[in-house]
Amino acid sequence: MIRAITTLIWRVIRITTGKAPSRRRFILVYWLVISGCLFGCNSQVNNTTIRFGIADTPRLLDPRFATDAISERLNRLIYQRLIEFDAASQPVPGIATWAQLTPTQYRFDLGQHAHQFSNGERLTAHDVAATYRSVLDPATVSPQRAALANIAAIAVLNDKQIIFHLHRPDRLFPALLGIGILPAVQLATNHDFAHQPIGSGPLQFGAWPTAGRLILQRRSDGQVFEFITVKDPNVRVMKLLRGEVDLLQNDLPPELLAWLKRQPGVTVHTEHGANFSYLGMNLADPHLKSLEVRQALAYAVDRTALVQFLLHGHAQLAQALLTPTHWAGAPELIGYQYDPARARALLTTAGYDATHPLKLSYKTSSDPQRLRMATVIQAQLAAVNVELTIQSYDWGTFFGDIKAGRFQLYGLTWVGVRTPDIFRYAFHSAAVPPAGANRGHYHNNTADALIEKGQLELNETAQAAHYRALQKQLLTDLPVIPLWYEDQVAVMRHTVRGYQVAVNGDYDGLLKVQRVVQIN
Repeated sequence: MIRAITTLIWRVIRITTGKAPSRRRFILVYWLVISGCLFGCNSQVNNTTIRFGIADTPRLLDPRFATDAISERLNRLIYQRLIEFDAASQPVPGIATWAQLTPTQYRFDLGQHAHQFSNGERLTAHDVAATYRSVLDPATVSPQRAALANIAAIAVLNDKQIIFHLHRPDRLFPALLGIGILPAVQLATNHDFAHQPIGSGPLQFGAWPTAGRLILQRRSDGQVFEFITVKDPNVRVMKLLRGEVDLLQNDLPPELLAWLKRQPGVTVHTEHGANFSYLGMNLADPHLKSLEVRQALAYAVDRTALVQFLLHGHAQLAQALLTPTHWAGAPELIGYQYDPARARALLTTAGYDATHPLKLSYKTSSDPQRLRMATVIQAQLAAVNVELTIQSYDWGTFFGDIKAGRFQLYGLTWVGVRTPDIFRYAFHSAAVPPAGANRGHYHNNTADALIEKGQLELNETAQAAHYRALQKQLLTDLPVIPLWYEDQVAVMRHTVRGYQVAVNGDYDGLLKVQRVVQIN
């Protein structure tokens, strides 16, 4: 058995890194796996629990505060929301329907269905009001507060109905009400929802025995899920192959996916994704403030080759933040095609050539896949007289630098974007940090006007037209270089069935997944 595990470790590390493992890395991963066997393999594995391997520990199971992807995905299952979204990212009823009474008044109706929190209390309009009032309270310091700044007042009519009064008309207002509803009684007593959540969703809190182990239970049938944090993708895959976890989703090197597809007892499911990957640029930088330089970089990056060889085809090229199938998407846009000759010509016009190359730095996380991507981009830019220095950091340091504007170039992904209000947050000239996420200091009066027109327009067709024009303007100005929408991928053992992968990476497939009963 030890020899088999040794061979497996060597192969997996080679696949994920593209080279033979160093002695130090091999020993580290080997010890992690062997210690797992010593302390776990001999114990009886629960054959009814579905074990989900995740790359990061959820931070806050309170929808008022959660900003990390895993917490938000779990909160979707623990709590219910007033609205949901359809395939075109249009808001549809969640636990409530709505009617626009006036341009600045929306009434939401919880209907006849009796929604119940996991503690047995009934969910009412009073809980809805308490949740949103808590978010809007400056003392709460919720990161969701800014998006709801248009709410002027909240009035509860009865247990089933509630009215939101707005400062100004907003046709898209219902789409902003995706925050999970918390019970008013526990809100009033400052209950620790972040670590002991009480929701009305399809999954309820079970236990959180250690930071790396979270247990939730499906309320409809009692199915237990255990979320196990395993940061190293190599170890995560080995735990799957050895039966210590049943299901993985994303955060796996594409090279490893091709290998996993050939393994017996393992199924790999993929779905085209909607998360937008891009190259960010600091337009306040003396080099990158030049449009010719930004265009040259866009022509110099061979996105097709990156998708084909680095991502193994698991992505679709992007021309804009919103996907072409989004109701406000711009499928007619034609992006920058790989053209190194044109890139060199533009850089020559800007004053850079082989004798005087453009020197830039590129910041990224220390994730191996992101480092490989940075290295390939570095080589592509070198071919057009750009010397790129790669600076990699742990996630906290990296993201802190990006938020603080300490960068020239960086690579990131917008995750879970549903509504076009993202454009004000990311690209309006008034949204430079700390007011928003315009980290590249993009300023354009035409773009600002289109953002504002889009927000104020009450006709859906006209509103979509404003946002399409805006996305065309952004592609022209290049505050960021669009890369791709990466696929969503789930890998599961034959011990589970029925899991469907969501295009935005949510874990909604857990609502229907079943544990396969094995008879020994």
